[in-house]
Amino acid sequence: MQKEIIFFLKEMNSRVMEYSSPVRERSRKMKKLREMRNPLKYVQGRDALLSFCKETGYMGKKYLFICSHSAYEACHEKLEKSFEGSDKIRHYEIFGGISSESEIAKMRKIVQENSIDTVVGVGGGSAVDTAKATAFYEKKQIVIIPTVVATDAPCTGLSVIYHDDGSFKEYLFYPTNPDCVLVDSTVIAHAPVRFLIAGMGDALGTYFEGRASLRTESPSLENAGIPGAGMVLAKYCYENLKKFGEAAIVACENHVVTKALDNIIEACVYLSGVGADNVNVAAAHSFYNGLTSLGGHSAPHGNCVAFGTLVQLCLEGVKKEEFEEVQDFCVAVGLPITMAELGNFSDADLHTIAKNACIPGETIHNLAGDVTETELYDAIIAADALGKKNRTAFVKRGKHNKVKHNKVKHKKLKHNIVKILSIGEKAEIE
Repeated sequence: MQKEIIFFLKEMNSRVMEYSSPVRERSRKMKKLREMRNPLKYVQGRDALLSFCKETGYMGKKYLFICSHSAYEACHEKLEKSFEGSDKIRHYEIFGGISSESEIAKMRKIVQENSIDTVVGVGGGSAVDTAKATAFYEKKQIVIIPTVVATDAPCTGLSVIYHDDGSFKEYLFYPTNPDCVLVDSTVIAHAPVRFLIAGMGDALGTYFEGRASLRTESPSLENAGIPGAGMVLAKYCYENLKKFGEAAIVACENHVVTKALDNIIEACVYLSGVGADNVNVAAAHSFYNGLTSLGGHSAPHGNCVAFGTLVQLCLEGVKKEEFEEVQDFCVAVGLPITMAELGNFSDADLHTIAKNACIPGETIHNLAGDVTETELYDAIIAADALGKKNRTAFVKRGKHNKVKHNKVKHKKLKHNIVKILSIGEKAEIE
């Protein structure tokens, strides 16, 4: 796993290496052009899949849908209904489980043999990454249909590629973002709520990592100057998480689409994805990279990023009020505020995490100053200690850790959603 991280950093963070301390001064004198990237089209809403053909009909006649098993079951019927009365040709293919070299080669062959015009990725990260790579190599248009919102990957212009044995190969960067991202809110509402929570964790870091990167004049993920619009999206993402996160969980638990859920889906997929793509990541994602260097772990990516955000805030020495605000949010939606909630880690493990998160080229160096292994270790300990200390305070303030979610009866749904919305927000059951 250590080799994987090093390779990733050589591939992606060669972009960041030139912004380490000695060179950062030079980069300030040679400003990079600001650049804003996003999907050409973003479509979201209740039963949006029924409009798939209408929204993508201009992309050609022949479609290849690369689907996971669960995504095929969740989306096939609606997709076919969208094509009623059309002469469009559809080819559905269940992919092999990971975005591997041979899997991509298999899909490329299907594209060639069937003269496919548009590739569609349906499902989670691996199916989406396979579709992106296939479309890129075959020079075809690409549409993304996420069936979970555990990460903000659907809107970004990159894929994670693996060798056939499952080991990491490379991060593949594309010249453009997807041609279209279409999100059916009903599909997301019926997905396990843990994916929604993880997505909020990944989205939580967007504003704070972007803010840190802007302060140090670091480049965006696309190696361009950070545009103001990117930061606006990142800030709006955070604001929506705070306003609608709890209510969205209740809606997802009950498999219904509400305004709150729609707002959180947009925050996790579009605002976070486009925001991060056009700003950058920092310590929160470096913490995740350091954690993965230990090998197997059960915590979702977004959960790790959420705690990593708290670690970053400790590194930055933010005001108590801001730190507690982020803590409050994490507790309210079931994201971790202690290391124990991510797994069982020894002190030696924490030192390893800190060491690998601080290797040259890591995005943690987008923070002001060069963060050392010792400084990061101390910040991890501090964030963990504050989480342990404040857990009791949260209970006293009437807050709950919603890691375990129980369904409520539908007749109580509206009452519950109204109850947990922020003051001044009006619940709407669509």
